[in-house]
Amino acid sequence: MATLYGTAAVAAGSGAGQSAGERKTLQSGATRRAPGIGRGALLAISWLVPLLVVLMWEALARTGALSPQVLPAPSRVVAKAIELIRDGRLLSDLGVSLLRAAVGFVIGGAIGFALGTAVGFSRLAEAVFDRSIQMVRAIPFLALLPLVIVWFGVDEGGKISLVSLGVMFPIYINTVLGIRQVDPKLGELGRVAGLDDWQLVRRIVLPGALPSILAGVRYALAVAWLALVVAETIATTRGIGFLAMDAREFLQTDVIVLTIVIYAAIGVLSDAVARVLERRWLSWHPNYASGGR
Repeated sequence: MATLYGTAAVAAGSGAGQSAGERKTLQSGATRRAPGIGRGALLAISWLVPLLVVLMWEALARTGALSPQVLPAPSRVVAKAIELIRDGRLLSDLGVSLLRAAVGFVIGGAIGFALGTAVGFSRLAEAVFDRSIQMVRAIPFLALLPLVIVWFGVDEGGKISLVSLGVMFPIYINTVLGIRQVDPKLGELGRVAGLDDWQLVRRIVLPGALPSILAGVRYALAVAWLALVVAETIATTRGIGFLAMDAREFLQTDVIVLTIVIYAAIGVLSDAVARVLERRWLSWHPNYASGGR
């Protein structure tokens, strides 16, 4: 699939008078690493900066420059995390939140991809769906909360529906964009090669749209957690959001900071998974090949 798309892309652009080597150089130039800095050094720098921030935070907290009621030291937050893990509360709430996010992501992602594919290929589908979708997309999550409670109650359905709604829009928009950005010359070349409609979609259009779709997935992963935070403010007794809301009532800033750190860690891990998928599924693409990003 990817090989045919890559071959077709090269053939379609051959009229520009550039050799394959020149095109590859131009395509990969924007993603070239800084001269004299290896990948290992760049990775070390990316982790060194957050580590320095944490060390400064710890130092300021220990010297009293930061009040424990305002921002507790990282060591105190870690101690609180260990305490909650021993009580069995933290892992239980984390599991509930992960399940809500995963189910909402699957449902919203499937709907967004299906609608995006339909609108990307059909102007009639765009006329039917797009304007309504854009209108709903402009509504803030908090404005939808009362209606979601009326429709789904305060059970899991309301929380999952909010996550699904938030996830749907980035994947929908990027799917439409990816399909519309595929060079029409590649379709003509596929026709010349004898591909039918389904083969044209599977071997040229979808591979060409995949970079944009995966970018939508990465953004949707972040939105999923944002939507979940809002969703877990609805009456609930489990989840990381509930843990933070409960800690606010008792002014437990160490627990509040812990929940924020958990959200940040999950966001980093989910983005790392998305990057791995990009490198694996787009290994044929010069900008995503090993060492390209």
